[in-house]
Amino acid sequence: MAMKITSANFNEVVKESKVPVLIDFWADWCGPCKMFAPVFDEVAAELEGKAVVGKINVDEEPDLARAYRVMSIPTLVVVKDGEVVKRNVGALSKKDAVGMIETFL
Repeated sequence: MAMKITSANFNEVVKESKVPVLIDFWADWCGPCKMFAPVFDEVAAELEGKAVVGKINVDEEPDLARAYRVMSIPTLVVVKDGEVVKRNVGALSKKDAVGMIETFL
């Protein structure tokens, strides 16, 4: 299951991570986000031990959403060494979501 990322744990989980981080920006009211959630949990299970896989609720963490220029959800962002290295707007297949981060592992 994907980790919940908040302002309180953001620096430790994302900025200071020694491995790449895949973040799903989402919201409870977002239909595509709800459809993508089980796929993202499968991605988290597949990447366990290789990468950090987490979710940021844009309603609970608007400052993080703003900082990462999230305009539409779901938005997937790959962060490596504290910097965004890849982003995608919209839900993906499990293969494509894993593919976003594979080259950075």
